[in-house]
Amino acid sequence: MSESIVRYFRFIRPFTLLVPALGMVCGALMGLSADPKGVSDWSPGAGGIILRIVAGAVLAAALNAFSNGLNQIFDLEIDRINKPRRLLPSGRISRPEAWCLSVAFLGIALLLAAWINLQCFFVVLGGALGTFLYSVPPIRTKSRGVWANLTIALVRGTLLPVAGWSTVKHVLQPEPWVLGAILGVYFLGAVTTKDFSDVEGDRRGGCRTLPVIYGVRRSIRIIAPFFVLPFLALVPGAVFGLLSGQPSLLAGLGLLLAGWGGWIIRLLVRSSREWEGKLDWENHPSWRQMYLLTLTAQVGLALAYLLR
Repeated sequence: MSESIVRYFRFIRPFTLLVPALGMVCGALMGLSADPKGVSDWSPGAGGIILRIVAGAVLAAALNAFSNGLNQIFDLEIDRINKPRRLLPSGRISRPEAWCLSVAFLGIALLLAAWINLQCFFVVLGGALGTFLYSVPPIRTKSRGVWANLTIALVRGTLLPVAGWSTVKHVLQPEPWVLGAILGVYFLGAVTTKDFSDVEGDRRGGCRTLPVIYGVRRSIRIIAPFFVLPFLALVPGAVFGLLSGQPSLLAGLGLLLAGWGGWIIRLLVRSSREWEGKLDWENHPSWRQMYLLTLTAQVGLALAYLLR
């Protein structure tokens, strides 16, 4: 029994669950710090607020576990080439087991979202639908070039902070969507970092990712602006009052993240000659930098709101 739990735990790729869980919490903290500060539209007491934020973090992790499972199920043949050591292609987990785990995590996410409130439920349902469209034929946006980037940017970038905001305040206002748009535009380019290590399998499996369509170096040029420009948008957002976080912190954070994003692109350009066509690791190093930058953006935005 314990061996099965360990296998199932590894199957959902737990290290990927931190960004959505933390992003949900940070979205909630931003919403709670927006006017009226410290007040929730859904719960009058501190205990109820904390409970909803914790439930939001759990549902975000569960939804991401569903996404990881579904993607591995429909990427099985591709993973036999790109990631043969994973549990499904190596036969250590069966396809029925993978389906049961994925559906169970989807159910957990939707039930928690419905308990929080109706707005949260519909935002999470939209994220689940995007995840389904990304992985499952015949639509399978993962195989349709830039549509793959758009799908992930919407689910992981735009809807995540909005879902977090919805745990404490109404989302029928511009601010959570402005924040979501900034992160969504960043993800529009950043998600390609996961594709650099999968070129061979994606090509054979018919997944027309940007590196498959345009090659590694041209893909880097295409995604470069998305690592810089959305974060620079935090500066006018702070100066002109479009965002209610502490202005100097928002502006400083925007410059810091834009500089970091530019450094990641420089790293990609400089190293592209060495690793083009020789990508045999689980995730390209630029993906790890993108992951750290995302965590920093989430925490930094939450702090800018908490300290206003």
